[in-house]
Amino acid sequence: MKTLSLLLAGIAALAAMPAAAETVAITGGRVVIGDGSAPIDNGTVVIRDGRVVAAGANVPVPAGATSVDAHGKWVTPGLVAGFSRLGLVEVDAVDETNDSRAPDSPFNAALDIAPAINPMYTAIAVNRAAGITRAIVSPGTGRHSIFAGQGAIIDLGGDMQPITRARAFQYIEMGENGAENAGGSRAAAYVMLRNALREARDLRLPAAARRPNGPDGSPDNPYIQGNAARSDDVLLTRFDAAALVPVLEGTQQLFVHVERASDILQILALRQEFPRLKLVLVGAAEGWRVADRIAAAHVPVLANALNDLPASFEQLAATQSNIGRMRAAGVEVAIGMLNDNDTRQIRVSTQYAGNLVALTRVPGATGLSWDQAFAAISGTPADIVGLGDEIGTLRPGRHADVVVWDGDPLELSTGVDAVWIDGVRQSLTNHQTELRDRYRQSREGALPHAYDPRQ
Repeated sequence: MKTLSLLLAGIAALAAMPAAAETVAITGGRVVIGDGSAPIDNGTVVIRDGRVVAAGANVPVPAGATSVDAHGKWVTPGLVAGFSRLGLVEVDAVDETNDSRAPDSPFNAALDIAPAINPMYTAIAVNRAAGITRAIVSPGTGRHSIFAGQGAIIDLGGDMQPITRARAFQYIEMGENGAENAGGSRAAAYVMLRNALREARDLRLPAAARRPNGPDGSPDNPYIQGNAARSDDVLLTRFDAAALVPVLEGTQQLFVHVERASDILQILALRQEFPRLKLVLVGAAEGWRVADRIAAAHVPVLANALNDLPASFEQLAATQSNIGRMRAAGVEVAIGMLNDNDTRQIRVSTQYAGNLVALTRVPGATGLSWDQAFAAISGTPADIVGLGDEIGTLRPGRHADVVVWDGDPLELSTGVDAVWIDGVRQSLTNHQTELRDRYRQSREGALPHAYDPRQ
């Protein structure tokens, strides 16, 4: 009996493991590389051992490869969510399932959201079935600080190892939200930010005393050896100050939520005192107004694509042409979904990209070409977070995140036929499909009544 139990346990463990990566050739489809280049008709994508081997026209199919016929379909890289909170929230109003922010924590900048990511949350499978394969995931701020903590890059694979890169960036709130968190004014928020960076500068250790980066390439916080004496008037905990050292040194990106044009300029000016900051603007509804300054500073932007009305006083100049105008000025810009149901509806980013294509046909508006719009939800966000050599495109050597669509992926009516992440074909079953299948062909008596049939 013991032997049988062990055998059954082993079978169960094998069944729970994700399928192994294999050599796959996806042939005959319209192939999109995801780097802003034009689609390739009758193309082939070959993936092996979890990586892209080749993608394009006249690509030979390796002997023994599993062949997938994609004639009449589109084949693209998996989409990269430019800004989200995927995996941090199941039910917003249930605190036990909401790890997007820590309003009562004594820590802020030191918070690392990677351990809180739950790859089994409902939204992960729903968005995977819509072609999202990687996501930039950010925490939110608490009540009394502009610092939210350190975000991560994740994959949406059906396994328990979601982290692509932990501690990928530090996220802060400025503008209206930052002013509220800092005590009631923008002046307070900027003083809080500069004070925090100066405390990190005071704590910074000599290079010889610092630990190397973590095994995944993410910057390792140096507070483990942080024995340097600190003055008595510090406002940050040692952990929070030490977490900002990589930001100060430019080894960790600083994501800044800012919308108003004047606030954007204030953030760009931070480099006068802290020249190594690797800034990324998030939101930037009025970015088009100062696009030349953003481009000159070589600061990328993760912008909301649907802001066309002044939802707040800091977005009075909002326009759906914002992304197109910034890109025309030379800004590297991708689509993000900050505060736009960013916990679960990332799948509509394809619709947003399609809207930007449609804008090119609206007199007086500025949109993106199809190639540019698709790159804004694939290769460009990957480039912005420094992972362009790993994800976001079908260039050789990248992670084999591939999606087969039954039509143009930027058209609202298009569906997903197949998804691979790291070369492993993923299940498209999720809570929504199960509900659909349950009620699509329901018969009298098969399910409980939602009403009294006698009335």
